[in-house]
Amino acid sequence: MADVDFFWDPMCPWAWITSRWMVEVQEQRGLDVDWRFISLRVVNEEKDYDKDFPPRYTEVHGLGLKLLRVAAAVRAQHGPEEVGRLYTALGQRIHVDRGRDSLLDGSGVEALLRELDLPAELATHQDDEGEWDAAVRSDTATGLARAGKDVGTPIITFGPPDGPSFFGPVISRIPRGQEALDLWDATERIAGFPGFAELKRSLREPPQVT
Repeated sequence: MADVDFFWDPMCPWAWITSRWMVEVQEQRGLDVDWRFISLRVVNEEKDYDKDFPPRYTEVHGLGLKLLRVAAAVRAQHGPEEVGRLYTALGQRIHVDRGRDSLLDGSGVEALLRELDLPAELATHQDDEGEWDAAVRSDTATGLARAGKDVGTPIITFGPPDGPSFFGPVISRIPRGQEALDLWDATERIAGFPGFAELKRSLREPPQVT
């Protein structure tokens, strides 16, 4: 059983930043992290994208769902530990290298899989609305059941499946070293209080993805 469940969508820069903090803590504390899926396209499928979102968000969230289908196939065929490597590669390409558009067709996804020494044919699963779509939707439902239906990504569960879960933390820069551990310990302590529900402010600086 993992120490932490981390629910991610590859298109969200805020989830990416939080995930790099998670990796920092994982490496220092030796935590077992299960990188699970939450699709922003699924979360928002009842919304009117033309009305409620900026231009191209249908494409952006749709790409996220496609990439999560590939990740679900990777998890099933090569083990959950490979999902973390895939997320790191996707986040590097999308957020750090600003190469999102290179993944809009299958060849870009195939190339990325080859870089990870994973079978390139896994890219064909991005359009599979059957088994892998069901896997993504199942994880999404699990994350929302734990943290509430009015949230997005990331969702973190301490001590899954029954430990406390929450949306966030939303941070604009990646903590490193002792700062990462201090934030983790504080977050875990707050999340562990049974009556804790929300701590929020709307002011944010631009996301610093490296």
